[in-house]
Amino acid sequence: MPSIHSIQYLRALAASAVVCFHVSEQFGGPFSVGAAGVDIFFVISGFIMWVTTASRPADPAGFISRRITRIVPLYWIVTLLIASAMLIKPQFFYDHLFSPLNLGRSLFFLPLRENGALHPIVLQGWTLSYEMMFYLVFALTLFLGERWRLSVLVGVLTIIVALHLVLPDGYPRSFTSPIVLEFAAGVIVGRLWVQDVRLSFALALTLLVGGFLLLAVTPVADADMPRVLRWGIPAMLIVTGAVFAERARPFRPVALFNFLGEASYSIYLWHALMGVAVTGITLRLGMLPALQPAVIVVLSFAFSAMLYLVVEKPLIRALHPSRP
Repeated sequence: MPSIHSIQYLRALAASAVVCFHVSEQFGGPFSVGAAGVDIFFVISGFIMWVTTASRPADPAGFISRRITRIVPLYWIVTLLIASAMLIKPQFFYDHLFSPLNLGRSLFFLPLRENGALHPIVLQGWTLSYEMMFYLVFALTLFLGERWRLSVLVGVLTIIVALHLVLPDGYPRSFTSPIVLEFAAGVIVGRLWVQDVRLSFALALTLLVGGFLLLAVTPVADADMPRVLRWGIPAMLIVTGAVFAERARPFRPVALFNFLGEASYSIYLWHALMGVAVTGITLRLGMLPALQPAVIVVLSFAFSAMLYLVVEKPLIRALHPSRP
């Protein structure tokens, strides 16, 4: 598969948005739309899973094995470190749900619920519970012929969401959130991309800009609007516009943006712990409150990206020696 640089750019953007969202939330800021970085990640995930498996021999076991070795080791490292930090400095983790049971369940993407939502040790790890469910469903569809794979995959994800309307409040219902449809959206975009569908650069750019404009107006949108509509549709437009704009007009990638895209998983997992550490440092130094949010964003982002080089990249080399 040729490199799709726009996907790397969007991964970098999504990770940056989530970092800014969490720091904004910490200081009571207005950047709630930064949480939409998760929705962009979900659409990208569906896109990548389809594109990387299309027109290749079906290998469900190999697929799920690669996903596990790619996602789990780093997640376990971050989870165990945060659990240790919670024992040492619990006052810095007041909004976390710590218990030996939740630690064990978090490691296997089945964390405890609190206030009707999944609440793992790594707070942003709730998204990985949905990712792993999607990977499992996707792996099972690899047993089917490619002719039926798309319709069955989208159908199963739709049925999962339909269960949200009939299941009583409880643990199974936690995995039926309509946000699951964002994976389906990414899969459909991936199918169009694999079929060599082409859009004019102007149309693709319109979709891309339109997606960002929709995100910009969400602060004034109906607060009760389902997330899959408020942020999922813009995320789908952004990913669609980006990949087809690049197809219409390829560009020379900027090394820094590509690197941040590659480091996006590390940034996503590490930034909360780095944010706690940087917050403690700023408080100890007596930094002006007005400067703290920007400093925490920049340093959390930088340290998390650095940990990609120190931790995640060596893990990838060890577990995926054939990966370039």
